[in-house]
Amino acid sequence: MCVRAILAKLYFYYSAMNAGKSTTLLQASHNYQERGMDTLLFSPEVDDRYEQAMIYSRIGLKQPAIVFNTKFDFSTYLKEQKFARPNLKCILIDEAHFMTKAQVSQLTEITTELNIAVLCYGLRTDFLGEPFEGSKYLLAWAQELTEIKTICHCGRKATMNMRIDEYGRPVSSGTQIQIGGNESYISVCMTHYRENIGPFREIAKAVEVEA
Repeated sequence: MCVRAILAKLYFYYSAMNAGKSTTLLQASHNYQERGMDTLLFSPEVDDRYEQAMIYSRIGLKQPAIVFNTKFDFSTYLKEQKFARPNLKCILIDEAHFMTKAQVSQLTEITTELNIAVLCYGLRTDFLGEPFEGSKYLLAWAQELTEIKTICHCGRKATMNMRIDEYGRPVSSGTQIQIGGNESYISVCMTHYRENIGPFREIAKAVEVEA
């Protein structure tokens, strides 16, 4: 009887902000560990809101993580870890939108060459509706895509991340990366995003003028 090998995949779990991505990540890691399989967690260096080398969820859960920056080589690191930890079955990456194209490519190597599952959690787009580099290539190359849903204040599904200033007013200009939580961003539906920020063609014109 021929038994088919279970092949690892690259997963991308995406959402607007405040949808519980980190909570879902920590629960997934716990599920693997509960079944006797090792995991490794990663978090981006650029997110300096909390203690480094730790993933926090909004409901109080936390777990140690390995910090990565844009120069970090996931493939090389995991090849070394796989030799030292043969029971390593899954890596989980928080705020995966901060990865580079090269790093997403490295993740495809990890799944196909090392047969380690890779679970990525992150945003699709920034506050202007533009894709982050990591998200763009995860959407293109991940074998499994799952949306983690959250809601707008009106009750509709929230798909957009709207940046706000200290007075709660919508912001339509600035750098792509501005680390923050509820004091800096709110998740809204497309209707309320367009009402506050404007149509995408108008946003594009404003960005061109600013550039």
